[in-house]
Amino acid sequence: MFNQLGVIGCGLMGGSFALALKRSGLVRRVVGYSKSPSTTERARRLGVIDVAAESALLAVAGSDIVLIAVPVAATEATFRAIRHLVEPGVLFMDVGSTKRDVVDTARRVLKERVGSFVPAHPIAGKESAGVDHADASLYAGRQVILTPLAQTSPDLVQKATDVWSAIGAQVLKMTAENHDAAFAAVSHLPHLLAFAYFNAVVNQSAGRDYLSLAGPGFRDFTRIAASDPTVWRDILMSNREEVLKQSQRLRQSLESMETAIHAGNAQALENLIRAASEGRGAWQIGGGRGGPSK
Repeated sequence: MFNQLGVIGCGLMGGSFALALKRSGLVRRVVGYSKSPSTTERARRLGVIDVAAESALLAVAGSDIVLIAVPVAATEATFRAIRHLVEPGVLFMDVGSTKRDVVDTARRVLKERVGSFVPAHPIAGKESAGVDHADASLYAGRQVILTPLAQTSPDLVQKATDVWSAIGAQVLKMTAENHDAAFAAVSHLPHLLAFAYFNAVVNQSAGRDYLSLAGPGFRDFTRIAASDPTVWRDILMSNREEVLKQSQRLRQSLESMETAIHAGNAQALENLIRAASEGRGAWQIGGGRGGPSK
């Protein structure tokens, strides 16, 4: 049981975490802060938080667990605002979709206090953002990746594992570098492709007419193109090295298929399609849960 949860960023992710801890009886009080006072007040009216703080620092004051649920690009400013209250024994976590940049920022800004920080990435989300869509069940049955630093307190890593597990998440641990490489491949590149593909279709002279003929396959493939532009701008830029590596691999794979089509080599094209079809089928049968929401 925590006495007080401090939430910095009372949107979908932070709000859902607060509701999950409340529902599970893990916290007595929730204090929240958002850059927009109207968001913080809305969170209070909805019962997501109990007290609205006027600053990030005031949300941390008196808290024994803190969740930083801000865009990755705002992480450094948030650390600078709260670093004087980052104390040993208090669990600080984030929910950023990239981790190497967050870890580097934490080392640079928090310095000797960095041992209280447990970087986290919950593989959860919705297409609709904002506190109005906060859901106590958002993290149930979903994976949460922890990427602790060498200096991170083992006790706090265990505490982070316990709290995420208590609200129904499956906790995994890996390095920040491995995290960013993996998610460039299975999350960040698919979003980049969805954005580029939708733009390529709709920007043709007859693109709008083509959209009127699109069926379920097109809707499934482009669903994530409706994701928040600001969030995904920050994610793709912050993990650009790994995203560009994966993009190059995709170009090579696409070029192989284009070469077979150009040459009229139906067998080579079928082999490439079959490899993908059988690989996707085996992954699904083996318990694949579908791509991450964020």
